[in-house]
Parts: sequence; C-alpha cells; structure tokens
Amino acid sequence: MAASSHPIEERQGSSPLTNILLRQEVILFLILILAVTLLALSSDKFLTVSNILNQGRLLTEIGLVALPMTFIIITGGIDLSVGSILGVCAIVLGYMWNPSGPFQLPLEAAIIVSLALGTLCGLVNGLIIVYIGVPPLITTLATLALYRGLAEGISQARSVRGYPEWFFQLGQGEVLGVPTQLWVLVFFVIVTAIILSRTVFGRSLYAIGNNELGARFSGIPTGLYKIIIYAFSGFMSGMAAWIFVSRVTTTRSDMGSGLELDAIAAVVLGGTSIFGGTGSIVGTVIGFVLIQLLKNGLSLAGVTTDGTIVVIGTVLILAILINNFIQRRTNAA
Repeated sequence: MAASSHPIEERQGSSPLTNILLRQEVILFLILILAVTLLALSSDKFLTVSNILNQGRLLTEIGLVALPMTFIIITGGIDLSVGSILGVCAIVLGYMWNPSGPFQLPLEAAIIVSLALGTLCGLVNGLIIVYIGVPPLITTLATLALYRGLAEGISQARSVRGYPEWFFQLGQGEVLGVPTQLWVLVFFVIVTAIILSRTVFGRSLYAIGNNELGARFSGIPTGLYKIIIYAFSGFMSGMAAWIFVSRVTTTRSDMGSGLELDAIAAVVLGGTSIFGGTGSIVGTVIGFVLIQLLKNGLSLAGVTTDGTIVVIGTVLILAILINNFIQRRTNAA
C-alpha cells in the first residue's frame, strides 16, 4: 500500500546505476551542482563561506515550513495558510511580551504562547478538513485570509521592538561558527526524514496519498494522521516565526507573506507529487537550498528580481517535467 519515496524500481534489463541516476533527488542534486558552478563563475562573492552561511540564515524559515508541507503534499493535501500562521504567531509573540502592552508576559512565556497558537491554527485546519470535509485548498485559502486578518487586527499596524539581547541568539547568533538557526533546521530535517522513511506513520502518509479509501480500509487512522500533520505544520510555522522575529529584531503583521509559495515550490521542486503518494525530505531540502542559492547568486550577478523569478520558474517547470517523465517510466515498468 505504502509508496516508496523513490518511485523508480529496478526493472528487468535496467542497470542499478541507471535506476539511481533516474531518481528525482539525484537529478535535482546534479542541477544544484550545475547551478552552483555557474553562479560561482558569475560572481566571486557567491561561493564564500560567509555568503553561504548567510544564505543558511535566510533559508531557515522556508525550510522549517517546507518540511511538514512535504508530509501534507504526500497525502494529497496542501497548506496555503503557513505564511499567515507565521505572521500571527510573530505578532502574538511581540504582543504578549510588549512591556507597554496589556499582558506583559515574560518573553519565554510569550514564545510558548506563540508556538501553541501556531499549533492551534494548524489543528483548526486539520479539523475542518477531516471532520467538515472541506478540501484542503479551500480550507487553507480561507484560513490564510483569517489568520492574516487576525495578525493585522492585533498589531493595529504597530511593530514591537526592544527585545533583550539573549533573544537574538537564535536568529543572529552562531554555534561553532554556524548560524544557530541552521542547527535547528538540521535537527528537524533529520527528525522528519526518519519519521517519513523509517516509521509506520511515514509509510502511512504515502498510503493515504496513493489511495486514501484503501488506506482507511487497511486500518490506517487517516483522519487522525491528517490532523497531526496539519497541527505539526502550524507548530513549525510558529518555530519559523520565533526565528524570524529573532533575526529581524521586530514584529510586523506582514511577516511571512508569500512564504507558502516558496515552501510549496521547494517541495514540488524536490520531487514530491502534488497529487500525493511520492516524495522525500531529501528532495525537499535540495529544493529549498536550490531556490535560495538561485535567488542569491542571480542577485550577486546583477540579475533583476523579475529575471530571478523567471529563472526559478523555469527550473521548477524543468523539475516537474523530469518528475512526470520518471512517473511515466515507473508506470510503464
């Protein structure tokens, strides 16, 4: 029932090397190497340690959101509300702590409230999808507007500043010469990769994406699992909000705008089928790394924002075509 994250299976007459080379992750990794080489040749500032580490800082929020998005898209769902959840979590973090505000909680407590709110927002998405039966696209499109409206209503167009110095360690500090938030991202990459590829829960997500009705008849609690992954998505958006605020030192209601598009693009670019059933965390990681390096490298090379969007869109289309080719090859086997 459960689909493999690597849909190419060894067939009679095809060599193991051919099967490996035709995996989506391998092809995407080769594209990444080619892109890095070309960008390094176009600017001597690109392939420097300081620049690469700085890009690690900038991609962390997208990466954290893209990891649970992989789970969701594998089941055939989508979550368009992650950027708005990030925004409302950031605002609530600042609002609850603000020394001149009505609550004035300790900053540690405000962080916990913000993470709990993110989880709650994701949980609401999951409950609506599972128990009311509203399709994920419609549900999360509606909550995208709802959560963004809440963020703007709470903030009243005001930002919160003046956080204590220790708070900036997560978004601006370093551990062993590596940005602190990058360690957080690596931790969650490892955890989600193990969950997806080595646990019954992970295999069940593939089964749901391939045939939800069949998965339900097989005894998989499909509704519960879907609620869990949407709640996890909300939690990770809350984590991304905490890191985002720590990095930029302020809170604004427009934080996270458009984040959902970057996260979905990274997941799809990484080979996860938008129709569900296939995908991997490794592919998603390569996807969001490639997108961030393209943005940075093209900017250093003097390419305009419009040009950068065109290039990233072209790479995304290319990756989708490759994924479709691999899927057809698998189905023909």
